[in-house]
Amino acid sequence: MVLYTSPFPNSFLSVLHSFSWGLIFPCYWLADRLVGSFVPTTYEKRQRADDPCYFHALCIIITTPIYLALLVASLPFALIGFLLWSPLQSARRPYIYSRLKDKNHANGATLLTEWKAAGSGKSFCFGSANVCLLPDSLARFNNVFNTQARAKEIGRRIRNGASRPQIKIYIDSPTNTSISAASFSSLVSPQGGDNRTVNAGIKRTTSMEYKGDNCGSNNGEENREDKGGSGEPHEGEENTCIVRINGEENGHMSDTETDTVNGQARASGPAEPSLEGDAEISKTPNHKQKEGDSGSLDSYSASRESLVKVRVGDGTVDQSTVNNKLLYKASIMKKTSVRKKKHTDETFDHEISAFFPANLDFLCLQEVFDKRAAEKLKEQLHHYFEYIVYDVGVYSCHGCCSFKFVNSGLLFASRYPVMDAAYHCYPNGRGMDSLASKGALFLKVQVGSTTQDQRIVGYISCTHLQAIAGDTTVRCEQLDMLQDWLSEFRKSTSSSSTANPEELVAFDVLCGDLNFDNCSSEDKLEQQHSLFTHYKDPCRVGPGEDKPWAIGTLLDPEGLYDEEVCTPDNLQKVLESEEGRKGYLVYPTSKNHSSSQKGRKASLKGNGRRIDYMLYTEEGLYLEWKVEVEEFSFITQLAGLTDHLPVAMRLMVSTGEDDP
Repeated sequence: MVLYTSPFPNSFLSVLHSFSWGLIFPCYWLADRLVGSFVPTTYEKRQRADDPCYFHALCIIITTPIYLALLVASLPFALIGFLLWSPLQSARRPYIYSRLKDKNHANGATLLTEWKAAGSGKSFCFGSANVCLLPDSLARFNNVFNTQARAKEIGRRIRNGASRPQIKIYIDSPTNTSISAASFSSLVSPQGGDNRTVNAGIKRTTSMEYKGDNCGSNNGEENREDKGGSGEPHEGEENTCIVRINGEENGHMSDTETDTVNGQARASGPAEPSLEGDAEISKTPNHKQKEGDSGSLDSYSASRESLVKVRVGDGTVDQSTVNNKLLYKASIMKKTSVRKKKHTDETFDHEISAFFPANLDFLCLQEVFDKRAAEKLKEQLHHYFEYIVYDVGVYSCHGCCSFKFVNSGLLFASRYPVMDAAYHCYPNGRGMDSLASKGALFLKVQVGSTTQDQRIVGYISCTHLQAIAGDTTVRCEQLDMLQDWLSEFRKSTSSSSTANPEELVAFDVLCGDLNFDNCSSEDKLEQQHSLFTHYKDPCRVGPGEDKPWAIGTLLDPEGLYDEEVCTPDNLQKVLESEEGRKGYLVYPTSKNHSSSQKGRKASLKGNGRRIDYMLYTEEGLYLEWKVEVEEFSFITQLAGLTDHLPVAMRLMVSTGEDDP
């Protein structure tokens, strides 16, 4: 299948489309600004309350007539542009495929050589988030604003979180296990280097051991000798540093040691320097780095509670050598068998994290509706993801029953090459949702090859269902169509037969904003849909019941700018408590309670409305392989930038060979 790298089949249509949109854009921009000036966010309301001169009200009185006059003047040009733009959409392709042009930073082909399916397995990490990148006037109804600046900051935070070092912490003592993994890697800069074992100290510990097998670009003799040891990591654990922690009586550090640690931590510098100025980003409150904000790894500030203090151990050790052990593109994970958890019967790790997981391989985003914001977001994500599919959907009356003013809002980013892609539009959208070409994006990626030159592939699907409350029938119909399209895409892109498999399927993942939760009484039909018999939800016990550790992903928009939750660290701490969740999450609806949010939070049980899903299936995969969830995360790194919590899931694909 040919991947479309441009929206139109020839340059003439592209130029004509740009010209028509150039005629429409002034009218669109003026209307957006005019409506937006009358829809303030709670942050703006607080600022205006402190303005004794009513300066903002005066600005509105002055600018409104100007906007109206310019809007009326631009209408004839917009009409001409619309008459050109609308018929062109019949020739428009359903998505744009973008590949990083800078060969110095492209590593997708290299990743394919890392897994030959000859080891014990490989892990893959998937992320999903609703980022609410609507035109600014519409985004304000969700209490977020400045869409262009938010898009740039969202992309920057995601790539910074995904490109941080991975430290796997193995705790040998059952005591003092409360080391926060969230902000540890914000203290160090990702660097390559040699892979010698280095001993260093950590707060509440006596020693740490960094094992750098397969971690850097310089694989010397010492590296090859280490691979023969018992501590050799799995094939899927490349770019990983392993930290072994031994408890010591109460694990306290002296004040002198703490001061030394803080000085060395500051000397290590930020993880990645900012590539853009802060002039535009500082226009919105949620982009300002405050004390305790670890959302952006290039910030020098982080909460004191979440910093893990690093110091050089006994003997003379070069600090740069220590930093070289904290390698690129990974996250901190605690070993499941020894990690202190409330729910010990769970087979995989689960947490509320202040960062996107490191080694994030695939990212699915929803509500990237604004085209200018999509370009800014793509530019930021390309610093980490080599392959991106964006501007997904149809416009005008092409491909769907009703007129579509905006695209589907779906965006996909990958570190691995995309082989095939397909998009389908839901034809049954209602109300405001019918104005967007909501649908499903299906992708096939190559993640490796066997020693017999068989391709190892994976399938990823991203979708966004009907949002209006009460449209249960519409969502169920969309789930039916989604299952049919999934099956069709698998059949149309498969080049294997049972007798002679040319491809081995490693995983099949479905994610997105499904706009229903598993606990609301009004969503019973969706909860019992047959999709959940084919795909597994790691957070779900059964219809109407989530696992105790699962939390809601829909934030209460009114509280987005409260000081308690406006930074990733603060939001993480709030969501870890039941009272905090009741204050800042939207809760499941119940027929026995009124629709007033505040009136029913105290009486309802549960942990909030979880409408953002990460599902996986074992059906249709290579029979000799096994897929298991290794880690599931609710992420607070986009605090203040969107009204949804991103989610992430790490899957381990076990080949069954050379199991330890």
